[in-house]
Amino acid sequence: MSSTTPTALVLGATGGIGGAIAAALHRQGWAVRALTRDVARPLDPRYAWIPGDAMVRADVVAAANGTDVIVHAVNPSGYRNWDSLVLPMIDNTIAAARAAGARIVLPGTIYNFDPAETPLLDESSPQRPKSRKGRIRAALERRLEEASGDVPSLILRAGDFFGPGARSSWFSQLMVTPGSPVRRIVHPGRRSGHSWAYLPDLATSFARLLAMRAKLRPFEVLQFEGLFDADGTAMTAAIRKACGRPDIRVWSFPWGLMRLLAPFGGFPREVAEIAPYWRHPVRLDNRRLVALLGDEPRTPLATAITLSLADLGCLPEEPARHTAA
Repeated sequence: MSSTTPTALVLGATGGIGGAIAAALHRQGWAVRALTRDVARPLDPRYAWIPGDAMVRADVVAAANGTDVIVHAVNPSGYRNWDSLVLPMIDNTIAAARAAGARIVLPGTIYNFDPAETPLLDESSPQRPKSRKGRIRAALERRLEEASGDVPSLILRAGDFFGPGARSSWFSQLMVTPGSPVRRIVHPGRRSGHSWAYLPDLATSFARLLAMRAKLRPFEVLQFEGLFDADGTAMTAAIRKACGRPDIRVWSFPWGLMRLLAPFGGFPREVAEIAPYWRHPVRLDNRRLVALLGDEPRTPLATAITLSLADLGCLPEEPARHTAA
């Protein structure tokens, strides 16, 4: 473990949440290492990039040597092959953290819970997922809890991501079309509530928590409340306002078609598994997080949506010209 500048190894630093946490830690004075399988690609010069693969234990152990924290923000490419990749990767991270004396940091999800029975989610909520991915995520968290006797960990659960850098998300891949002005909004939960997490705020929460590692429990599980859109209208209203177009139409997502096509696999099967999380709103109880930090970082929704759309190239050149008084 380092004795002066704190050091973090980030697995998944080229992704949305991994990259956001790496940036937040760097802003707070951390030295950041990042594991990558492709050192030839353009990479953020602020970090020390180490060639390696999260599926190769020796690579992770070597990269973690001398670190204080390992951020486990890596997922199988394209979210495929979860059954064979997710648990071996966390096992490698646990082995590396044990060897380095480091704390594991995991961005958590709500998918390891049954949303129909968990309208308010806290650290004691039972994990009885019905989806394949949810069962794997529950098993992943159990492994961290079982290892917490000598490998401390921090799990911070959040809703669906949006914000600059959040490329693999419902917001950026479905609700709007990257690279073009917003002409329609596709809303998967337009008549029900949903929890959202603005990525920069979530990453700031991780960095602030890691600045007080001595106050964290060996197995610390927290919830990031973020934006709870109680009836599905807050996000669409904010998008319309940011675009200066109150007339943008809102389309429903074709859940019925996804269910019909799910038996054939691929995208429809993956999406159909997530449908209950759009039918049953889940709110995240952030009281323990607020007790530690004093508050939860919250960027005003109008600002967050404007920055998110700008990052995706979805704003008109002069949105203010069309904004209603």
